Amino acid sequence: MGKLKIVQNDPWLQPYENAIEGRYEYALYKEHVITQGTQTLSDFASGYLYFGLHKVSEGWVIREWAPNATEVFLIGDFNNWRPKEEYRLKSLPNGIWEGVFTEDAIKHEQLYKLFVCWNGGCGERIPAWVRRVVQDEYTKIFSAQVWNPVKKYKFEIEHFVPSVDPLLIYECHIGMATEEEKVGSYTEFRMNVLPRIKKAGYNCIQIMAIQEHPYYGSFGYHVSSFFSASSRFGTPEELKELIDAAHKMGIAVIMDIVHSHAVKNEVEGLARFDGTGYQYFHDGPRREHPAWDSLCFNYGKNEVLHFLLSNCKFWMEEYKFDGFRFDGVTSMLYLSHGLGESFSGYADYYNMNQDGDAICYLTLANKLIHEINPNAISIAEEVSGMPGLANRFEDGGIGFDYRMAMGIPDLWIKYIKEYTDENWKPGHLFWELTNRRFSEKTISYAESHDQALVGDKTIIFRLIDADMYWHMQKGDTTYIVDRGIALHKMIRLFTASTINGGYLNFMGNEFGHPEWIDFPRQGNGWSYKYARRQWSLVDNPNYLYQGLALFDKNMLDVISSKKKFQESTIYKYWDNSGDQVVSYGRGDDLLFVFNFHPYNSFTDYGMLVEKGEYEVILNTDAKEFGGFGLSDDSIHHFTMPTNVKGEEKEWIKLYLPSRTAMVLRRIKK
Repeated sequence: MGKLKIVQNDPWLQPYENAIEGRYEYALYKEHVITQGTQTLSDFASGYLYFGLHKVSEGWVIREWAPNATEVFLIGDFNNWRPKEEYRLKSLPNGIWEGVFTEDAIKHEQLYKLFVCWNGGCGERIPAWVRRVVQDEYTKIFSAQVWNPVKKYKFEIEHFVPSVDPLLIYECHIGMATEEEKVGSYTEFRMNVLPRIKKAGYNCIQIMAIQEHPYYGSFGYHVSSFFSASSRFGTPEELKELIDAAHKMGIAVIMDIVHSHAVKNEVEGLARFDGTGYQYFHDGPRREHPAWDSLCFNYGKNEVLHFLLSNCKFWMEEYKFDGFRFDGVTSMLYLSHGLGESFSGYADYYNMNQDGDAICYLTLANKLIHEINPNAISIAEEVSGMPGLANRFEDGGIGFDYRMAMGIPDLWIKYIKEYTDENWKPGHLFWELTNRRFSEKTISYAESHDQALVGDKTIIFRLIDADMYWHMQKGDTTYIVDRGIALHKMIRLFTASTINGGYLNFMGNEFGHPEWIDFPRQGNGWSYKYARRQWSLVDNPNYLYQGLALFDKNMLDVISSKKKFQESTIYKYWDNSGDQVVSYGRGDDLLFVFNFHPYNSFTDYGMLVEKGEYEVILNTDAKEFGGFGLSDDSIHHFTMPTNVKGEEKEWIKLYLPSRTAMVLRRIKK
């Protein structure tokens, strides 16, 4: 075979060419094995059409894979939860169990489980391929639920094409999207939150915690039922209606999918489904994740590939999700799960620490996703920086469309915590925000849900802290509040304006939602006080939150106004660390200027830029955004020639108040 493109483009990868070619060839080999050379990946990944409970013309059929089982019964409220002969499943080849029942044997909304026996024991199990699981309000016991409504939801938009020019993601959680101290619903989100997201200018929502999980406080990351949309938020029809409504608004919907591990629960999850600990997971020391208190899938087993690939296709076909953000990818890539690794050089990526089977699964998952929908979106949450993760498979990559720029929020936290204002270096920030592999698109973000969890702090809370409780009203601010409001806008503008792929914001952080996220748990008296979003704050014109939200919208409008903004060339025009001023352009028409100095304002500050006439289209200091309005932004700025022979750029002179940033558009050359 010829040299793969990612190796051609990066000479530093040449010493590891064999390893990269090896993973490429292994993915091709595995694909041939599982499809037998006669199917497509999509054909192979259709297990959800065969397994699980289905209504058929002759009644009902249920199938599950349980190779170690000796007997399997269907039990439920239709037979007093007892294993009875008429509800026995029969054994088929390859460890498959099947039960065929009459139409009146079970009914819509009835509860059921499987009673699985193996040599040495028996136990109740929720089917692995189940599509709906509910929790009893009083006993807190989870059960599968028969779901066959008379009125099934019919999508009005069958084939949605996401806008990725650029991709602007609103990360959200259905349950905590309500202001009331409770678990919010799909319907409430559709009616109350979707319009806010549309108005704010985002074109994609990334929904967390969709796959069913026993513990609400896990944020959806300890999944038990991979094919079940969490019933704590509503019905499957209500989720489908939400996704359809988003598509009608032009908003893509991607899912935070968890294939990196699974919950340890045995009755609710897959832990010992057929009595063995290794049916879906590794056996021995690799079975349990050392940091997450969860179980690790064995991606080397074809049955596990079938289960997980089918899961990807299911959510895209059944619910019309436009793609996925894969959680915990770093943990999957390495046998060490990336724990304690420095990843300081290429040799740290290509060694015996790689999990070849997990890499193969991720590669096949990306091939499948784009085979089903060429316009699909796939994003890797990955911190090690493994090269090729977001390159096409054909070029030698793993096939993600984007990778999360996970170092950026860490950078902002480091600056806020460890640097005095006088020591902020805008040039260093620019380097870090634009330092990435040129061939791989990233999702940049200042903060996500990770930075909002209890034990951590959001950017606004780090900046303002206790003053948020007393001085967020207009006209009643303190120096701390004024500083926090100014930097909050500048941090977001710097992050969003330097993207090479997309931008992400967590629900409510665009307007500086106060405090942290803390789900109901024993330690807080099972309170929902911090597991909600206080929309009334941003709706109140007397508070500064509204100005932050308005700035965020205008910032996104600027980014969206330039065609292929994310692909436009970034050129640094000016960097003066003493003044704490930096400026850069996107293409030849947008100019971004930042003055991070805490107290020095500059009059007629000159810098060399593309010659022409400029207008101010965004200023962080505008009064409507909670600033002081120190500049007259109606004034157009004209460049002046230099005295340097051959210099095509010209001087522009601007008034730069301290702690402000502005965006100018060149309207005439």
